[in-house]
Amino acid sequence: MSLVLTLLAVIIFIVIATTKFKLHPFLTLLLASLIAAFAFGLPAKDITKTISTGFGNILGYIGLVIVLGTIIGTILEKSGAAITMADTVIKLIGKRFPTLTMSIIGYIVSIPVFCDSGFVILNSLKQSMANRMKVSSVAMSVALATGLYATHTFVPPTPGPIAAAGNLGLESNLGLVIAVGLLVSAVAAIAGMLWANRFMEVEPDGEGAEELLQQAEEFDKLKASYGKLPSAMASFAPIFAPIVLICLGSIAALPAKPFGTETVFTVLNFLGQPLNALLIGLALSLPLLKSTNRVQEFTQRISDGLIAAAPILLITGAGGAFGAIIKATDIGTYLGSTLSDLGIGIFMPFIVAAALKSAQGSSTVALVTTSAMVAPMLADIGLGSEMGHVLTVMAIGAGAMTVSHANDSFFWVVTQFSRMSVSQAYRAQTAATAVQGVVAVLLVWLLSLILL
Repeated sequence: MSLVLTLLAVIIFIVIATTKFKLHPFLTLLLASLIAAFAFGLPAKDITKTISTGFGNILGYIGLVIVLGTIIGTILEKSGAAITMADTVIKLIGKRFPTLTMSIIGYIVSIPVFCDSGFVILNSLKQSMANRMKVSSVAMSVALATGLYATHTFVPPTPGPIAAAGNLGLESNLGLVIAVGLLVSAVAAIAGMLWANRFMEVEPDGEGAEELLQQAEEFDKLKASYGKLPSAMASFAPIFAPIVLICLGSIAALPAKPFGTETVFTVLNFLGQPLNALLIGLALSLPLLKSTNRVQEFTQRISDGLIAAAPILLITGAGGAFGAIIKATDIGTYLGSTLSDLGIGIFMPFIVAAALKSAQGSSTVALVTTSAMVAPMLADIGLGSEMGHVLTVMAIGAGAMTVSHANDSFFWVVTQFSRMSVSQAYRAQTAATAVQGVVAVLLVWLLSLILL
């Protein structure tokens, strides 16, 4: 119990330091990492290495993706392509339900793409649509984030769900996992979108929020200032080409190896890596440059993108450091072993995954760890059938999204790109993931009553 109280105290410190005392999240997270390390009794000689490794590991995974995505976003913004994309999507889907439009886009994109990467890639589109339809960027950010988050935790070939399915012996039945996952994730996405609608009149209150408000107020003038806007095809190519490549790479890597194991597989597997796919997206953004000296303009856009990406990288890395400290403690094992003995059927894997997710921040880690932990005991709690295993993957996925907060890199990506303060992000994004997880596990429970 002392472990849980210590973790709660550290999280309270993060919230108070960033909200009441306005301490920068980067420094707050580093201080929280040190406080947690000493409070949990980690060996002093290992603390600095754990923090540095956690910082480096998360940036090694998402850092270059953030940089390239931000540069592409800068080019899309400065060229007017983001406005073209917003106009095109609105024309196709309509203006009546802006958050639904954003949620659908996120839901589709995050099947092959990590939600962190998806939010970075789609941020310019989200902001342009918010300005174009005069809707709060907070609501649009939460709708996009929860749409991305839904398929990220439920639908293979995202790594977390596919690893969980493998741990439960479902590697040859991924089609069933995908089918059920699409249903559960759709309901979770709708729940997140409905929560986002609570913020339709709420504007961001974090650093840089005034800039977003000014953009919204002057959107018509901004659109006119670009002159002739680029075509829809040229505008969407830098975003959709990487998404398609990542999707094809994920399909190629499925256990069934639909493209074989020879040349086609090698090419798709290489091009489908997020870094390589985004480099191609960056190349496709070059025709959007307008000046006569395109090399100089391109260099300037890279500089603009690097400046915009720097604080996001630092805060995301600090979040990774905090998560690494938590992972190095015994709290995950303690919560998992304690909760797994409660004997509450389909809710047991949900609670274990939710505890692990909330404690250490990574949905993928929660999915993998929980599935490995509960696999031997499924027959004893009435989930030994094939469908029982599938629904267990869904219950674990619901837990793995409950909740996204200060030790989750996705929380900081959403918060910083959306210009929300930490307290506002807790009310909007963190609460939305709690709603999504609870709604999803209730649906899984109902399915278990019908199918088992």
